[in-house]
Order: sequence, then structure tokens, then C-alpha cells
Amino acid sequence: MSNEPVFCQRFEISGKDFINAGKASTTIKAILREIGIQPAVIRRAAIACYEAEMNVVLYARKAIIELRVTPQEIRIRVEDEGDGIPDVGLAMQPGYSTASDEIREMGFGAGMGLPNIKNNADTLQIHSVVGRGTTLEMAIGL
Repeated sequence: MSNEPVFCQRFEISGKDFINAGKASTTIKAILREIGIQPAVIRRAAIACYEAEMNVVLYARKAIIELRVTPQEIRIRVEDEGDGIPDVGLAMQPGYSTASDEIREMGFGAGMGLPNIKNNADTLQIHSVVGRGTTLEMAIGL
């Protein structure tokens, strides 16, 4: 079986764009449904993608989310331009957050974004450079 993508699409996300926050993950959910992916897999992908998208809106200047679907898996890559994550290990701990008071007042910043992504993806790789940005690569098997 080929590992070539049967579907690929990119989405641009802007930091601090709360009006459009969540649109990419909602679109990805609809695409996966249309392709015929199982609902349980769609749910996991939608949660992981939403958490990543919100991290961009909350903490980065902009990002590209790329969805690739192969016969074996769903791959989601999020590459942002932002401040980066100084300590990825610490950021992966549930409850750890660098959210400002403003972000917390909006109901975000509970420190569960990255842990929720990890819990819903079969694999998660994080590469971050302080002052440049962060790249998340996640995969969910079909």
C-alpha cells in the first residue's frame, strides 16, 4: 500500500485572530468526514488540530497547518512563527502554562494544549527554536 497522500491541504492561521480561531480545525474535521474516515479517528484529529490551532492564535504571529491523508494515517504539521518554546519538556506537563492574564480571562491558558495533542495523536514531534517558532508534527493511524 502506498504512503503517498490521497489528500493534502494547507491552512493559514493568524495569531490573535480570535474571530477565525478554530475554522481550520473545523474544516479539517469536515474534510475527514467527507473522505470517509471513522468518527473516532476524526474526533482525535479534530481535538489535536484545534489545540494546535489555538496555540498559534494565542502565542504565535502566524502559522501554516498542513493536512496530509494517506491510506495509513492522517498527518498534521503546524509550523508557526512565534517566540518558540524554551523548555518543551516543561510545556508538555499538564497544567504548565505561560499564558498571560488576558489569555486566562478569555478562558484559555490552562496548560492542557500540548498534553491534549499528545493524548490524541499516535505520534507527536515538537521542534522549537526560541525567537523563531515551533513545528508540531503529529500522526494518527487509520
